[in-house]
Amino acid sequence: MAFVTSFPPRRVTAKPGQIAAVALIGLFLAIFLIIPAGTVIYTAFTEKGTGALTFVNFLDFFATDLFRRSFFNSVYVAGMSVVWATLIALPLAVLTTRFDFRGSMVIQTLGFVPLIMPPFVGAVAMQLLFGRNGTVNLLLNDWFGVRIPFMEGLNGVIFVQSLHYFPFILINLSTSLRNIDRSMEEAAQNLGSSGFRLFRRIVFPLSMPGYLAGASLVFVKVFDDLATPLLLNVKDMLAPQAYLRVTSVGLTDPMGYVISVILIIVSIFAMWLSAVAMRGKDYSTVQRGGGGLMRRSLSRGESIVAYGVVGFILLLVLSPHIGLLLLSFATVWSYSPLPDDFTMVHYARVFDESSVYIKNTLIYASLAGLIDVVIGGAIAYLVLRTKVVGRRWLDWAATSALAIPGVVLGIGYLRTFYGVTLPDGTPLATLWVMVVLALAIRRLPYALRACYAALQQVSESLEEAAENLGATKQRTIRRIVLPLMTGGLLAGFVTSFSTAAVELSATLMLIQSNSDAPIAYGIYVFMQSPAGRGPGAALGVIAVIMVALCTLLSHYVIERRQKAIGSAK
Repeated sequence: MAFVTSFPPRRVTAKPGQIAAVALIGLFLAIFLIIPAGTVIYTAFTEKGTGALTFVNFLDFFATDLFRRSFFNSVYVAGMSVVWATLIALPLAVLTTRFDFRGSMVIQTLGFVPLIMPPFVGAVAMQLLFGRNGTVNLLLNDWFGVRIPFMEGLNGVIFVQSLHYFPFILINLSTSLRNIDRSMEEAAQNLGSSGFRLFRRIVFPLSMPGYLAGASLVFVKVFDDLATPLLLNVKDMLAPQAYLRVTSVGLTDPMGYVISVILIIVSIFAMWLSAVAMRGKDYSTVQRGGGGLMRRSLSRGESIVAYGVVGFILLLVLSPHIGLLLLSFATVWSYSPLPDDFTMVHYARVFDESSVYIKNTLIYASLAGLIDVVIGGAIAYLVLRTKVVGRRWLDWAATSALAIPGVVLGIGYLRTFYGVTLPDGTPLATLWVMVVLALAIRRLPYALRACYAALQQVSESLEEAAENLGATKQRTIRRIVLPLMTGGLLAGFVTSFSTAAVELSATLMLIQSNSDAPIAYGIYVFMQSPAGRGPGAALGVIAVIMVALCTLLSHYVIERRQKAIGSAK
């Protein structure tokens, strides 16, 4: 006789609080991310006037010479920015990871500095340094009788974007180079490979995951950027065209929405393509821990060349900061290698007339960072510590914000919330709180990943031990989980704060008055006229200092926290 034992199907149980958390977060993401983005996409496929679904808008887009040219210009600028960013990052990454190079940590740190200043802030300063009548070309013309079109048209956008975004490649490529298995290199050397051939055939291919991760980020960031082309007066690119169509023609014009959809599609395609390029290839190490690349010493002649190359690159990538600082103190800087004289009047004007920009930035960026940490931490906890249905969808929905450019989100907010009014008739889209929400949505993926990584390092056994001793779930989270996640939570807050503080794309779409404007908007307004460039540069310096201090403070707090935890152990 056979006995058949049947077991009831396993049920995934969830507490009411967890279900409520999923519902509230899902509602937040639906209202402020999915619906605005979906509205943009839906409008792009509807016929103006009738509302019928159609592909005519996209046919009109590709039938218009301006839009076709804008599309190819955007792809060209993004692609060439990746090329030049690679040429800047590759020597720094190789020299600091492959050789015994004194000062490698300082070089890596200085290589990260460009990211704390948005590209549009340094664009005007770059014109004064590298423009047709800038410092470099004036000197070249005096010495050799030549001028180089560094900042002419699309070249200027590529130049500025390459100098700003190359750290994405530097950081990811350096990490990959450090993790390459030493035995791979030794095996290649035993077979007679060395020098550039070894690097080209073995080392660089093994570091390809890190390189492609950085390169895809550079491509997407440049492709979606709005402010830099506008400040350089380059309007035949997709993001500026989307902004100009909505602001000049109006919210009913379908072309702005069509361009927005194309921006989203190309962004997703670029990230997908980088993932496909890695599919089916093995980059894993053989040794435990990888072993790292063998470092070799440089000869005296090689050291001179290496330090010369590194010095030139660092001078180049820090030139926007140098130019911005000089401009902020300059009385007059025109048709001369350096300013005629220096003054503090621009800073006095900023603190006297434009302190509202600084105050608004601190409020908006702090609120956005707080929202991101709360929601990111909640999603991370729901994904890693619960079995509640829908938790993975929250993760995917929040991460999808990476593929939504700021200008698209701004257009979506205007289209979705402008018709929703308060009792006094004020459109919801014109309130300053919408700027905060847009900034929070844009930076949520960064905070989410930081919270996710922090919670993964907290052992569940600690929570189980606390609950076995009688602690409630809420008390365990408050007394055990959150203190151990402090570093990750702070990292997520700082990342959101520092990037939200200088966000312009979404802000430019939503700000209706100067009284509600943050510092990025103020810089953009000042930089529109020659008379305002000095105060604009002063605001830019303040923004850079603000972000830098926030970053340094976070590192200090994290280090103290780690030391305290180490001492407790």
